[in-house]
Amino acid sequence: MYRILKKRVLNETITLMEIEAPLVANHARCGQFIILMIDEYGERVPFTIADFDREVGSVTIIFQKAGASTRQLDEKEEGDSLFAFVGPLGSASDFEGLERVCVIGGGLGVAIAYPQARELTKRGANVDLIVGFRNEGLIILKDELTAACERLIIMTDDGSNGHKGFVTDALNQCLSEGVRYDAVIAIGPMPMMKAVCDLTRPHGIKTIVSMNSIMVDGTGMCGGCRVTVGGVTRFACVDGPDFDGHLVDFDSSIARSRVYRDEEKLETERHACKLTGGDAV
Repeated sequence: MYRILKKRVLNETITLMEIEAPLVANHARCGQFIILMIDEYGERVPFTIADFDREVGSVTIIFQKAGASTRQLDEKEEGDSLFAFVGPLGSASDFEGLERVCVIGGGLGVAIAYPQARELTKRGANVDLIVGFRNEGLIILKDELTAACERLIIMTDDGSNGHKGFVTDALNQCLSEGVRYDAVIAIGPMPMMKAVCDLTRPHGIKTIVSMNSIMVDGTGMCGGCRVTVGGVTRFACVDGPDFDGHLVDFDSSIARSRVYRDEEKLETERHACKLTGGDAV
């Protein structure tokens, strides 16, 4: 069993948890992920490693209450335990030779962009960090983000924090100012990552994206996380999750990500009924 050492509510939809998992923490590297099961009957849910502490033996995950399993996970409190916690999985991010980088995070992707920016800064790179949220009330990890980069730009869709627009607007402004990046790293919703790639392609800027594909086993056997990269089928769980964004077929990946939307909605409704005592539909 894997004990929850810390639980921190970041906003109304996003929660941070620090899990006791010494073997995973001992081998974890930036960019990798874990798969957990809440109980023996739960589904296998992947989460990117947001942080790890080898001395404490802990791994930190940040998740959004988006479906039945994540809502059930959010019901857990400090001192409770998880049934299974497997990792680290996937390939670690490759930052070799990067000196000037723009890291971009959208929504929950900010939780993954943060450790990327922090690691690059730790390695001596000059990092601009652009993050986007729907509104000011959903902004998370502001202090941590500030410390993880040279320059932080926070955009909101409605402009409630004083900076209205999308992350691509901020990136375009930086490029217009003459900033030259060795690479852009984009993490978030697939349409956002596609938009970033469309913007950087004419400039010839290396662009890395993190593919949050549908996943089951995390070892390349099920094929659920397959993505098309450069016309070749790859698996996000073992070949990624980082890929060259200019080679990713985003249209097919976006379509695949929506395959189980109706089933996920139904399962969320069933979970809500159990909580409220109502009749399941």
